[in-house]
Amino acid sequence: MHAPTLAPWVGDPAAFSTAYWRRRPGVFRPDGGLRSPFTLADVDTALATGFLPDPYVEMTRAEDPLGPDAYLSPRAVHGSSYGGFADETKIRALLADGATLLMRRIDQWHGPTRDLLARLSAELQLAVEAFCFVTPAGTQGVPLHRDDADVLVLQLNGSKSWRVHEGPADGNWRHGRVEGEPPAEVLRTTLRAGEVLYIPRGYAHQAVGDEGLSVHLSLTIREIHTGDLFRTLQKLSARSMAIESRPLDDDAVLAAATAMLDHVRAAVAALTPEDLVRHARRGKLATLPAPRSPISLTAAALEAAAADHAVLV
Repeated sequence: MHAPTLAPWVGDPAAFSTAYWRRRPGVFRPDGGLRSPFTLADVDTALATGFLPDPYVEMTRAEDPLGPDAYLSPRAVHGSSYGGFADETKIRALLADGATLLMRRIDQWHGPTRDLLARLSAELQLAVEAFCFVTPAGTQGVPLHRDDADVLVLQLNGSKSWRVHEGPADGNWRHGRVEGEPPAEVLRTTLRAGEVLYIPRGYAHQAVGDEGLSVHLSLTIREIHTGDLFRTLQKLSARSMAIESRPLDDDAVLAAATAMLDHVRAAVAALTPEDLVRHARRGKLATLPAPRSPISLTAAALEAAAADHAVLV
């Protein structure tokens, strides 16, 4: 595993890949402290703007779901009312009452996180997304559940007590809440500010706020599904296929079917399983936010102003 962006969180990526990746959970304590693109100050800033809409923000309790009206409010723009925006006053009141704040897909709206995860996704050739959880001490925001992703938990503030349970025995499992008897516990730890927890894909887990206001960033590393492979195979096999839109008789229908089959056979003849996986992963990566432009609007305006000045001189 060549992932220099991952190294500051887990140490040697090759050793991490051999000992932990999709094998077992682990706790890491980065040398020199945790470096995170997103901080508690960024949480405050995002809430203060009031511009975060549903579904980028949610308030949740493990056993007491909250409706969106409890934390969202409308905003008036140019004489019209638009609903579904984060209400800072409501959210802070719910946090004081023990609810957990969840901020989704930070990589889509926070520039530094977007840039860092674009690099990490390119290195891993897997889609990486970011979510932030803010949990008061002694409370639980999400019940025991499985994620359809490998997860890196970056503890930013306070501490949180985690229990990680066994992963699924085979591919016949669902993500989401775990009902019934919980699987055997394989790791129990209290994650403190500056530490990192790795949870393999499918491993059931739950967490409770420990000391202070617990804030952590969850980086979800998503693998492709069989559905992704199937759709990719369809696209590859149909690439550049000429299709007669309306065959007029039986012979024309059979001729079109023959041409299609010949095209598909030729398209997949040299395709290996590794090729299919690689194409499917690239397709997943293409849906992620691109890194920000290196040229800001401010820099562009200054450059234009300098050019105008040079012409006048």
